[in-house]
Amino acid sequence: MRKINIGLTDSQREGVVNLLNHDLADAYLLLIKTKKFHWDVVGPQFRSLHTLWEEQYNALTISIDSIAERVRMLGGYPVGTADGFLKMASIKETPGIIPSATKMVAHLLNDHEQIIRNLRGHVDQCSDEFKDQGNADFLTGLMEAHEEMAWMLRSFIEGEAIEPDGVKPTQERKKTAVGV
Repeated sequence: MRKINIGLTDSQREGVVNLLNHDLADAYLLLIKTKKFHWDVVGPQFRSLHTLWEEQYNALTISIDSIAERVRMLGGYPVGTADGFLKMASIKETPGIIPSATKMVAHLLNDHEQIIRNLRGHVDQCSDEFKDQGNADFLTGLMEAHEEMAWMLRSFIEGEAIEPDGVKPTQERKKTAVGV
C-alpha cells in the first residue's frame, strides 16, 4: 500500500479517524432511532412527524456515507457493525419502549444536541490537536446540519406540544393561573 502523504502524520490521521468513527456510530444510532420513531408515531402529529423524520433519516443516510468516506480518505476503516456502533456511540438506544409522539421528538432532540456537543469538541480537536483543517470544516458542516434538525424538533415541541390527553401544557397552566 502506498503511504498517504497529505500533510498529516500517521498519528494525526489515526486521531481524526477515531473521532470520525465516533461521529459515524452516533449518526448510525440516530438514524435507527429516527426510522423507528418514523414507523411508530401515532396521533394528531402523525403526518407532520412522519414526513419530518423521513427527511431527517434521508439526510442522516447521506451524512453517514460522507463520514465513512472521510475515514477511508484518511486511510482508515469505518466502523460498520452493530456491535461497533453500540460501543462507540455516545447516544443510547431505548429498546422496548414506544413513547408518545412528543416524547419521541424530545428523545431525538436530546440525541441531536448530544451529537452537536460532541461535534463542537471534535472540530476543536481536529483543528488544534490534529492540525486537520479540512476535517474540522467537514465536521462543522455536520454540526450545522444537526443544529438545523434539532431546531426543527425543538420548534415542534415549543409550538405544538400536545400531550396524550389533548391539552397543551401552556393552556392548562394559563387556566390554572387565572382560576379557570
